[in-house]
Amino acid sequence: MGYFRESIEQMAGYTPGYQPKSANVVKLNTNENPYPPSPKVLETIRRLHPERLRRYPEPLGDTFRAAASSVFGIAPEMILCTNGGDDLLAICVRAFCDGRRPMAYAQPTYSLYPVLAKIQGCEAIETERRGDWPAELARINAALTIVCNPNAPTTDFLAVERLEQLASALRGVLLIDEAYADFALDNALRLVEKHDNVIVLRSLSKGYSLAGLRFGFGVAQPGLIEGLIKVKDSYNVDAVAIAAASAAVLDQPYFRANVEQILQERQRLTESLRLLGFEVPDSQTNFVLARFAGGSAKPIYEALVERDIYVRYFELPGLEDKLRITVGTPQQNKILVTALREILSEKGTSV
Repeated sequence: MGYFRESIEQMAGYTPGYQPKSANVVKLNTNENPYPPSPKVLETIRRLHPERLRRYPEPLGDTFRAAASSVFGIAPEMILCTNGGDDLLAICVRAFCDGRRPMAYAQPTYSLYPVLAKIQGCEAIETERRGDWPAELARINAALTIVCNPNAPTTDFLAVERLEQLASALRGVLLIDEAYADFALDNALRLVEKHDNVIVLRSLSKGYSLAGLRFGFGVAQPGLIEGLIKVKDSYNVDAVAIAAASAAVLDQPYFRANVEQILQERQRLTESLRLLGFEVPDSQTNFVLARFAGGSAKPIYEALVERDIYVRYFELPGLEDKLRITVGTPQQNKILVTALREILSEKGTSV
């Protein structure tokens, strides 16, 4: 057509996980929380005054900033509300990167990072997640360094002390993508107070069961937040999302109970998959990464799809023999494990 910039014409966009139209499936492919959001969220939405929809929303989402401040002990001016975690990633890439200011990250990781780099027209410097990869990121010393922690899709967690060493070594910004931190043993929020080059990303999609709402937030020192505000859309989070997200984050007892269910089921799922012969590292997320020792995992993925069971398969280097499986309800996980046992038996590879 010739209308687009050359880089856009040539690039491949981000590929989201498949969203089946039928609700009568076992959907374990996009790391959604299998349990409903807090009843207080639904009640807040029901009680929302029509005037809140007629008017523009709060430009900075001050209601949520105040709620999150009370829960996490962070000053409101250190919080930036965003339309999901992806919005914060896009804002940061626009703010810090250009043709002379690259980003860096270690692979394999969230596949949106290189897409955002191509859109922005900046170099994406990749290193491998093996050996002392944090030291390699420090050596690269990009304008924006991104560490997904816990990492998707590998489920592992880099100690916060190592993240602090990395932040101290960088002249640029360290963005710690903590979309899955609700399921980990630790988090990096405490680094924000000590380092003026650290941004922590959080999402309400996973632990708070609000993937359909699209709400996330960033935490950084006020100087960074003020700069990012210049880059964000004028009203990047809507009135319904602000109200619902505030109700969700304030209902910490429901949140903790919800997460605990997932952690318990994560352990059961991990053990069940290992008994089937899969190699499954301990996870710090709400999903597991299961390696099929028999070669490519694609035939298993396709056999599951035939049974209306959806997990995630990445046809990418180092991931061809693996399936990323969201932790579902006990019933969903039982259906999955039963199907895998049948599929492996048919292939003659079960244990």
